[in-house]
Amino acid sequence: MRILGIDPGLQTTGFGVVDVDGPSLAYVASGTITTGHIPRGNLPARLKVLFDGIAEVRQRYQPTAAAVEIVFVNMNPQSTLLLGQARGACVTALVACDLSVAEYTAVQVKRAVAGHGQAAKAQMQAMVQRLLKLPGLPGPDAADALGIAITHAHAGSSLARIAQATPTARRTSAMYGGGRAY
Repeated sequence: MRILGIDPGLQTTGFGVVDVDGPSLAYVASGTITTGHIPRGNLPARLKVLFDGIAEVRQRYQPTAAAVEIVFVNMNPQSTLLLGQARGACVTALVACDLSVAEYTAVQVKRAVAGHGQAAKAQMQAMVQRLLKLPGLPGPDAADALGIAITHAHAGSSLARIAQATPTARRTSAMYGGGRAY
């Protein structure tokens, strides 16, 4: 299975691609999609760059599944809304390519990769480097995206087996503090 992890952001969106073969993980690619060259006031153009960038990554690396970080609610509601729109553009690009999309909170990713939910950016970068046997540290946004893909590689198969064993229905509401439950 090839997994595409996405760390959405309006300014910088990270992506990471890993191959999964049983318990083995192999690095394929990672990078960022930036919108800094577009004026801040032109939100539709920035969202189009994200949409087109995700579609290009999907076309180039042909993932079979995708995972995206769930947006958290922060102190600035305007920032939360803008980040949500960036995330929506990314998810829409994935779904438009007929990819299944899993969602994980930042705490879930940090626990899966670093072992605890309060891991710093540098810890995440170092653990991603170690887990994927990379020659150097990935950038912070790419490391987060690779961490999301790693989380899905570990948790996704378990969740799929649970879903097959018991009929589940997607909940229409989510707990903001605790992440999403399905």
